[in-house]
Amino acid sequence: MPDTRLNHVVAVARAGTFTAAASLAGVTQSAITRSIADLERQVGYSIFVRTSRGAIPTEQGRDFVERAQKLIEDTQDLLRRPHGSEDAYAGVLRIGVCPASMEFCLIEPVAQLLEKHASIRVDVNGTTFERAVQQVRNGSIDVAVGFEAAFADWPDIRRQRVSIDDDVGALFVRRGHPLLEVRRPTPKLLAKYDFVSPSDSRPYGATVKALYEDQGVDWRKRVHVVDFFPLVKKIVATTDSIGVMMAGVADRSASFRNQFVTLDTNPFSTPSPMCCAVRARWDVRPAVRAFISIMQRGSAARHKHG
Repeated sequence: MPDTRLNHVVAVARAGTFTAAASLAGVTQSAITRSIADLERQVGYSIFVRTSRGAIPTEQGRDFVERAQKLIEDTQDLLRRPHGSEDAYAGVLRIGVCPASMEFCLIEPVAQLLEKHASIRVDVNGTTFERAVQQVRNGSIDVAVGFEAAFADWPDIRRQRVSIDDDVGALFVRRGHPLLEVRRPTPKLLAKYDFVSPSDSRPYGATVKALYEDQGVDWRKRVHVVDFFPLVKKIVATTDSIGVMMAGVADRSASFRNQFVTLDTNPFSTPSPMCCAVRARWDVRPAVRAFISIMQRGSAARHKHG
C-alpha cells in the first residue's frame, strides 16, 4: 500500500493549506505537518514553500505531488478490479499535448475513443515539450502527443509514430509586416526580428537558435518562449515578431488567414512527425492502447485521402 504520507502531501497540494489539508485527510494539522517534514527530510528537498497564504509546491515538489497522486490512483484502480471482472478501460486517461497549439489534433480521436469506451474519463492538458518529457518519465501522464524529435534522446520513453505526413514547421507574421515586402527572406534578414517559439529545444527551438547563432546574434535576447498559441498570436499580431507553428495550422482557420500570413521561406526543412510517447518499462493500460490505435488509424486515413 502507498505510504500514508503520500495521501497527506496530495491533500496539502489540493487544499492549499496544512489546516485545510488536515480536514480533507481526516487527521490533525500536526499529523500533516509531521508527514510533510518527514518526507522532505527523506527526499532531501522542500516539497512546499510555506507562505502566509498557504503552502505552494516547489518545482521539485510539484513533480513529487504528481507522482504521489498517480501512485494513489493506480492503487485505487488496482483494488477496484482485483480479478479483472470489471471494465478494463474504466478510469482516467491522462493525455499531455505538446505544444499546446496541437490540441486540435485530439478532437476526433478523443471523440472516437469515448464513443467506443464510455467508461474512460480523459484528462487532457496542453504543456511544453520539456514538461511532457518529465511527466511521461515520472508517470504523471499516461501518454504524451507531440513531436517525435522532442522525445528522441530519452531511452526510457517509447515512441509510436501517429503521423505519416510530412509535418514541418512554418513561420508566420502579421499582415503588413515588413518581411512581406521581400519575396524569400534570407536567414540573415529573419535574424533581425524576434521569434516566438513553443520551446527552446527540439524541433523548433534548436532551429531558431541556430538561425541566430549563424548570424552571431545571442538568441536569448531575441526569442520569446510561449507555448500558449492564443498568446503567440497576440504577440505576433501586435509586434514585428515572427511566430512558429505547424504548417497545417493556418489551413484550418479562416480567421487566422485573415490576420496572418505564412512566410514563403522555411528553416524547418526536416519533417517532424508526431508520435505518442509512453514509458518504455511499463505495460500500457488498455485505454492507452486504444487511444494510440485511434491516433494511428486517423493518421493513416488522412494520408490515404490527402
